[in-house]
Amino acid sequence: MPRRATEHLTDRTIRGLPCPAQGAVITYDADVAGFGIRITANGVRSFVLNYVANGRERRMTIGRFPTSSATAAREEARALRRKVDAKVDPLDEQDAHLRAAEAVRTAPTMRDLFDRYAAEHLPRKAPRAAADDRSMWKQLVLPRLGAMKVAAVSPADIDALHAQISASRPVRANRVVEVIRKAFNLAIRWGWRADNPAFGVHRNHEEKRARYLSPNEILKLSDALLAHPEKTSANAIRLLMLTGARRSEVLGARWDMFDLDTGIWVKPSAHTKQREVHRVPLSAPAIELLKEIKGAAIGPYVFPGADDKPLTDIKRTWLSVCRKAGLAERVPAYTRTGRMITLDDSARHMTWRATARIHDLRHTYASVLASQGLSLPIIGALLGHTQPQTTARYAHLLDDPLRAATEKAAAWMIAPRVASREGGPR
Repeated sequence: MPRRATEHLTDRTIRGLPCPAQGAVITYDADVAGFGIRITANGVRSFVLNYVANGRERRMTIGRFPTSSATAAREEARALRRKVDAKVDPLDEQDAHLRAAEAVRTAPTMRDLFDRYAAEHLPRKAPRAAADDRSMWKQLVLPRLGAMKVAAVSPADIDALHAQISASRPVRANRVVEVIRKAFNLAIRWGWRADNPAFGVHRNHEEKRARYLSPNEILKLSDALLAHPEKTSANAIRLLMLTGARRSEVLGARWDMFDLDTGIWVKPSAHTKQREVHRVPLSAPAIELLKEIKGAAIGPYVFPGADDKPLTDIKRTWLSVCRKAGLAERVPAYTRTGRMITLDDSARHMTWRATARIHDLRHTYASVLASQGLSLPIIGALLGHTQPQTTARYAHLLDDPLRAATEKAAAWMIAPRVASREGGPR
């Protein structure tokens, strides 16, 4: 590149320098070696610094005139010269800063985290659980955190989200944090950040729900199911009562899973929570119900829904039969205001809520088995538990038959003494 004679550069001398006919020309400063002003044929004037680093001659643009003055540019050139003397290449340093800035600009956001979480993790979960995860992300997490960089999310951000949801849905807030914590664990594995900001969140207290239906409640519920006009969903609930199976297992059941001649239900691993094949015998009432349903079956699913797919929702039928059976109550309704969900306790906003959950049928089934004196391994085998501690929650119910037995023994033991006191034969 052509160069002019060296001279002391000032703003005045720079303005007086002519433009080349073509290309560019550099006029170097007399005070700082390698510092000069580069002028193009278009009249663009830029301050530059030539230097040698690691045996290579390099040129760095400092700034454009007149945005930068000659005095300011000269001081910047002196500072860069000091870096060169300290074995630091200013251009390499600048490139590193640019790469860092670009990395920040293109770093994954929370929305990116959800997309990869949904693509790689959710397919390994049961369909109902995966749908619930998506709902939490789309309704509660992404509206608040979606645009944030994954690496920038702090524990305070997670605490704030948890507090916001807790104002109206404390249990749901705990579930949201669990989902976020899992996603950040994956983010650590993927190299997106080094720590998990969702650890250490103070969870809301949750009352453990161990609801067992009484014999009278079961009787009323059975009557309401038999009389319900929606037979498909009512029969699904009846099979839940008779098998203690999970809702997803019953609703997704296909006829090829059943051998009604031998009374066996083989649940494929893809349909069970434990992701293992579960082979379970059926009771005579369950077989009778299934044979009754099969007589009118028209597809592969025991409980068909719309568009040749299995039934997915039985909540409305459950609430209906619970109301009929006296297992529902009137409660204030939640109302949505923008993104917030609040409890409206005014008398005009009341709704019905079942006092028993569908999952309580599974608890009740297990409690009946325990009260009949069956062992925990047998109960666990029928329910499809893989961990003994999962079945252990019913251990206290085993006390009932044992207590009845010890009462009989004690009554026999004291019978002679009571008879003696009353003057009877000894």
